Amino acid sequence: MATIHNLVKRLKSYLDDDQIARVVRAYEFAERAHEGQYRRSGDPYITHPLAVANILIDMHMDHESLMAALLHDVLEDCGVGKDQLAAQFSPEVAELVDGVSKIAQIKFESKAEQQAENLRKMMLAMTRDIRVILVKLADRLHNMRTLHVMPPEKRKRIALETMEIYAPIANRLGMYNMRVEYEDLGFNAIYPMRARLIAKAVKSARGHRKEILSTLKASIEHCLEQEGIEARVIGREKHLYSIYMKMKEQQKSFADIMDVYGFRIIVDRVDTCYRVLGATHNYFTPIPGRFKDYIAIPKANGYQSLHTTLKARSGLPLEIQVRTEEMEAMANNGIAAHWLYKIDDPATGSPTQSRAQSWMGRLLEMQQKAGDSMEFIENVKVDLFPDEVYIFTPKGQIKELPAGATPVDFAYAVHSKIGNTCVAARIDGQLAALSTPLESGQTVRVITAPNATPNPAWLNFVVTAKARSTIRHFLKSQRHEESVELGERLLEKALSAYGKTMNELPVERVVSELAANGYTSFDELLGEIGMGNRLAPLVARKLLGGREEESTSGEERKPIAIRGTEGLLVSYAKCCHPLPGDHVLGHLSAGRGIVVHRDNCKNVLAELRNNPEKCIALGWDSGVDHEFSAALRIELINKKGVLATLATLLSEQGSNIENISMAEKDATLTVINAIIMVHDRIHLARIIKKLRMLSNVIRIQRL
Repeated sequence: MATIHNLVKRLKSYLDDDQIARVVRAYEFAERAHEGQYRRSGDPYITHPLAVANILIDMHMDHESLMAALLHDVLEDCGVGKDQLAAQFSPEVAELVDGVSKIAQIKFESKAEQQAENLRKMMLAMTRDIRVILVKLADRLHNMRTLHVMPPEKRKRIALETMEIYAPIANRLGMYNMRVEYEDLGFNAIYPMRARLIAKAVKSARGHRKEILSTLKASIEHCLEQEGIEARVIGREKHLYSIYMKMKEQQKSFADIMDVYGFRIIVDRVDTCYRVLGATHNYFTPIPGRFKDYIAIPKANGYQSLHTTLKARSGLPLEIQVRTEEMEAMANNGIAAHWLYKIDDPATGSPTQSRAQSWMGRLLEMQQKAGDSMEFIENVKVDLFPDEVYIFTPKGQIKELPAGATPVDFAYAVHSKIGNTCVAARIDGQLAALSTPLESGQTVRVITAPNATPNPAWLNFVVTAKARSTIRHFLKSQRHEESVELGERLLEKALSAYGKTMNELPVERVVSELAANGYTSFDELLGEIGMGNRLAPLVARKLLGGREEESTSGEERKPIAIRGTEGLLVSYAKCCHPLPGDHVLGHLSAGRGIVVHRDNCKNVLAELRNNPEKCIALGWDSGVDHEFSAALRIELINKKGVLATLATLLSEQGSNIENISMAEKDATLTVINAIIMVHDRIHLARIIKKLRMLSNVIRIQRL
């Protein structure tokens, strides 16, 4: 069991006496605060903070982190205040303890929104000081090591939470050793029987493998000696959870997975890594397509190594990772290696620290743009599970993106403004759709237009958190502006029924209405009207002091003019596809604004009967210049090339096909349902007239 004396002995290897004294003082304070408290195992509670501090000592963490580890439960469990800690120790230590305590209060078993809000707080505490999450990761590791004393249900819940949240965070920070221990402990807790069976199989296979491993290791060492390369060769042990996941995902048997032998070759310098690669490829047979250079292009979490798969002379597959000592430290400890190895020199050190900081910077940016916690967490989870592709800018810079990323993701990775104004992309010089998934090594040039704006359809294919959050943020801002403008038009129309304008509204009634509904501004009220959440006639009546007398001006019957450029808050019903020239009615739909219908549409007529106050008179603006979708049902004789003929005719008439479906009526007749783009009712009539002139068209109907 860890004691303060053992801890002090270990600290002497890298901290000075003054720092050690401060750590001891923190221990003594924590011991007094936790006096009389016990863990479920029966041990005094202080053993837990001591164990957490010992895990952090393995990483050579600074004295403030160790003090925070020893004190991390005193705020929550002992009634000690943050101010008291700041006075006793330092404001920095108090902030660290407070950050860890806030994370500790997270209850992941609660409903989704609460879980998301708590996880959001955890991420934000981490962005302020990376040491907060390192203390929390160590705290969670000790809790996982002592999980066996918990009741089965709680054990499974904590293990699942660790696998879903803490293991990915450790992975994102490059902390391989901690991630592996989390996964194996979690696997044992969630699937104890499967873990036991795999552990038993590994143990029985180890005897047979030991001889093969030593033979293969000797072959690799002989190959390196021939080239005069000094290196450490280490056999890689597969951990239980990775074996289980490979069996599950790759549908492979245990024997197939255990037949692959892994080795790490550790050398002194980067150029030696490439010499090792040449030597091993010359001595063994490399398997094509199985080489990856993570030294030239590191993974997002800072991991660097050369990976290659070879066939030994006995025919056995060999997976080899080649790296320097510093890379080995980074691979195992990630950001913790910053403290463990004091790698501060940007020229020779690891990029992990700056990568972690830039990731946390992105978290803060996402937090500012996210509308709610669920959206924020959705974005964070995308970021926690990256399988990277590496894309070049035209100037040769490398951008790391998750697998499946598109040119839109790339544009946002370069800069938010480029993402917001992108209209097209060239991939390796060829024009490509913005939804095209990118592949490593491609060069992407983004084409922008000054007045372009993000398309809501992009949300269907972007994969990066930054792209998703920036597009949503832009659309929300645009939606708000449009809803205020539409709300103003609706309220002006409703007030005109009483012979009033907005400028004539009694100030005290407006102030009272805003206060009663918790609105901070008149624009907020207008936005609610524009979104369809409040009805303009009722708001108008209220703002005029409840006056309900009818106006004699006839203004209430004056329709609102639709221009076709209102944006997100005016949409066109898919049931009847209204066009300029049609008589139209508007239906106020909560959260969507006005939905425009043809006035003979069954849906809007039913709404007019049941909720007349939600229906508003609309007309078309004389200057409307926009494309609208129209639906046609075409019955024709099925002949070869009929679709090509239709498409050509529509193109000649200045129309595009948006969607098309075909169904055979009988052996000779085919029914085509097409959504085409037109300017107005006259444009559609012209197209229908031309279609009727085709010899094989029997009947055309507008839907």
